[in-house]
Formats: sequence, C-alpha cells, structure tokens
Amino acid sequence: MCLVLAGAAPASAQAVSQRGFADVRVTLFPQETPVDRVRAIADAALREEVFAKPATWLQFAAGLDLRQNTHDQVEQRVDIRDRRTLRAAASVRRLAATLARGPLTVDVGKQFIRWGKADIVTPTDRFAPRDFLNVIDTELLGVTGARGVFQRGAHSLDAAWTLFTPSRIPLLGQRWAVPGPGSQTVSDPVPQTVCETVSDPVSQTVCDPVFGTEAVIPDGSQVGIRYSHVASRGEYSVMVFDGFNHLPNLHAVQDAQPGRFRLVRRYPAMRTFGADAAVPTRFVTLKGEAAFSTSDTPGTDDYLLYVVQLERITGEWQLAAGYAGEVVTARRAAATFAPDRGLARAFVARAGYTIDSNRSLAIEGVARQNGRGIYTKVEYSQARGQHWRGTVTGAIIAGRRDDFLGQYNRNSHIAAGIRYSF
Repeated sequence: MCLVLAGAAPASAQAVSQRGFADVRVTLFPQETPVDRVRAIADAALREEVFAKPATWLQFAAGLDLRQNTHDQVEQRVDIRDRRTLRAAASVRRLAATLARGPLTVDVGKQFIRWGKADIVTPTDRFAPRDFLNVIDTELLGVTGARGVFQRGAHSLDAAWTLFTPSRIPLLGQRWAVPGPGSQTVSDPVPQTVCETVSDPVSQTVCDPVFGTEAVIPDGSQVGIRYSHVASRGEYSVMVFDGFNHLPNLHAVQDAQPGRFRLVRRYPAMRTFGADAAVPTRFVTLKGEAAFSTSDTPGTDDYLLYVVQLERITGEWQLAAGYAGEVVTARRAAATFAPDRGLARAFVARAGYTIDSNRSLAIEGVARQNGRGIYTKVEYSQARGQHWRGTVTGAIIAGRRDDFLGQYNRNSHIAAGIRYSF
C-alpha cells in the first residue's frame, strides 16, 4: 500500500469527497412473543464514508459505522471483520483501494460484491452476507478480499477472492430468533461460555456469551468467477463459486446441565453453479436467475434455487413481480437458517412510486404458494431540504408456525425514522 501511495504522490491534485448520515429509528411491535416481551426498539446510527482519488487510476475508500440499540443488539467494541453475533458499537464498513487501468479494475480490501439480477431473492449472490437481526429489514455486510473485473466491449470477466464472512442471524431470546426443538430451553437467558471442542483445521470456534450460542466459523477463503455478455437482445451471465455458505446449519448440543443444550452454528462448504439473464421486450423486461448449490459437508442439502421475474417502468411506477422456486436434490440438513430458501416456493413482488422530487412510496410482498406464510411491507419516504428525510414503514406478517414466514406472525410492526445526510 505504501508503494501505491508513493507512486500516486506526483499527482497535481487529490480529489477528496465524503458522505454520511445520522439516523434514528424506532420500531413498534403490537404483539409480544413467547420469548420476547419488548415491543419498542430504538436504533441510532452514524455513518461516515471518505473517498480519496490521488490519481485518475487510483481511489481509496474508507467507511465507519457507529451504532447503539435499546435491545442489547450492540456490543461495545470496535470491529473490522463483522464475524460476531452482535453488531459492534464501532465497525469498519469499508476499507478498500481501487485501481483502474484500461479494461481492468481491481478492488482490494473490505468491500461489497453483488452478483445477480433478481430482486428479493438473488440465487447467485454468494459474496453478499447480511445482517438478519431483523429478518425482513436487512443490511449488507462487507467482505474482505480482492476483486478484478476485466471488460472488453460487450464481454466482462469478474473474479473474486475473499475471506469468509458469515451472515448475522437473529439473537436467541429475541422475537426474530430461530425456533426449533426445545426452543424454550435454547432461549434461556443464562449466558454459557463453555465451547464445544471442534477438531477442524480450517475453522475456529467462537463463543458468544449470548444465550448459550456458539459459532464454528471457517477460516478459509472463497473464490468465484462470473462471465457476462451484453447481446443485442439482452444480457446474460454465468458464474461458479467455491467457498462456504454464509447462512448456517444449526445443531443442538446437549449441555452438561440436564434439560439444557447449546445451539451451534456451522457454515458448510459450498460450490455453486449459476446463471442469470435479462431480456427486454416492448412491454416488460424478463429476468431469470438460477443457481445449483452442492456440498460435501455432512448434514447439508443440495438444492436448486431459481427466480423468474417480470419488470416494467411506466410513468412514475417501477414494477417487478415473479416467482421464486426451489428444488431439493438431496435433503440431509436437520435444521438451517436460510432466508433465501425460506422465501422460495413463493410469489414475490415489488413496486416503487415516485410521487415527486421529495416523496416516494415502495411496496414489496412475498406469498408462499401453499398459503402458509405471507408478508407485505409498505414504506413512505419524504425529504425536507437537502439534508433531512423521514421514513415510515409498516410490515404485516401472517401464516402458520411451520412456515419460514409464518413463524414470525407476531412480528408485524410499524417503524419511523429520521435521517440527516451530510
């Protein structure tokens, strides 16, 4: 990095820009759950991102997040890797250098990598772990590694290598927790700090003093390659990924104390082969995306996840609707936390309406084909001046407890937030 900075020193001018915001949000839940009686949660966040461009071929980006929360979801520490169960009070959002020469662009450091074209469910997006402390209101987590994109005309080749970053799953003892056998015991709010011995040379065992949970997090790296082509009548991509699933298998391990057990999260090895395409027509754009994931880790499913979607822009409306499906070719897992698969076998839709330059409305929904789970989220946003924006969100969730969506049927809520951007 020092050599790069030295090479950039002769530049006549260094362009530096920044962006950020301060945000306060309150979420109200009309109903309690069997394990969580809290019905009001407040979140505060401060984000600052700085971009420096010392030369035409070089850019540095750094971002920092500061957070606080009233429901014990934030740990008072500084974090860089985003591998812990709780959010950090101070975390590095991104820290990367971008080098661009001719058709080649290389990003090195903590960054965001997005693949795929579909909305709501994106089967090929394997480098995009998320924060699922609130399952239907998620945020991307950055990954640490290197990415190179070579583009020549209508062809591009995207290659990525990253260290593994897991998604953050709901906290036991709270309303978005994953229910399972003996869930009342798992959710017992007595911290357990004794970890199971794991003889895995490529993993580390992390003890989270949060309701007896443990995470066996792979220390290995993961790679992926994606080829894209823009044709006269559309565009398509194919991809290969070899790494780990950022969503865990769940294992209940008997504790030394009778009647108690610990929930252990293991992240299985995964190989994924996928493709996506977008074909515009006179009236709609047809999008399709599919990915087959297989694993040699015991107790892990092999499955195909796919999405077929129609999009249309008409006036101030942006509309998208489709179907997300799943085909399990080998069922081995006893329990998983997999929102991507949980939203499959369902009809999905999203609509956005721009009322004017300051106001907008967005609606999204998912309905399982068997009728056992449904959710709808509506968001209204209004800006005032150049810096202030208020947002009101309402979500309705209904269904049966044996369905991924239906199990959250007591988590319908309304949220209001105000943001100052600078």
